[in-house]
Amino acid sequence: MLELIRLFFCGHVRLVRESASIVFGGGFPRNEGVHGRQAAQRAIFQVQRELESIQAHANAAVVLCDRGTVDGSAYWLGEGDLWSSLGVSREEELARYHTVIHLRTPSEPAAYEHENPLRVETQLEARAIDARIAAAWAGHPRMFEIPASPDFLSKAARALELLRDVVPPCCRSGVQPFLWRASDGSPA
Repeated sequence: MLELIRLFFCGHVRLVRESASIVFGGGFPRNEGVHGRQAAQRAIFQVQRELESIQAHANAAVVLCDRGTVDGSAYWLGEGDLWSSLGVSREEELARYHTVIHLRTPSEPAAYEHENPLRVETQLEARAIDARIAAAWAGHPRMFEIPASPDFLSKAARALELLRDVVPPCCRSGVQPFLWRASDGSPA
């Protein structure tokens, strides 16, 4: 999805990669019990915040994140919560994001991507986490969900359409409606 955005939107739409991939791909311990899982979520939160800060200061009209800080609460295990462990509130974190687009995890086993070595969840575990992520973002005033679909291109087209509606006019020139509309103007 990020590659499509990079292709179709101008350079003022700055992208923030998934922090968990950076943290775990860099060797942060994984699945080290409750304490280790909590430490990982705090590290991911801090990396996410810093990456967002870098892009916000890079002449960005829009900073688009693969995931947001709120996602981490869906992975929290044990006592307490992510927010109190970091000295922030869920409401503060929700307010940091103008728009949320949640691409739901595919329900079809064949549509679930298994090639990413950093993705350790089974499809069923990923769906449970996806439900917790949706609950974590619930109540955000501009949250859009794109339903699970075995056809990634349909989901991608819907996400591009939503993004096109929230970015400044100068940033949308590369995204034309024909990318996701049938010849009669209806959604493809």
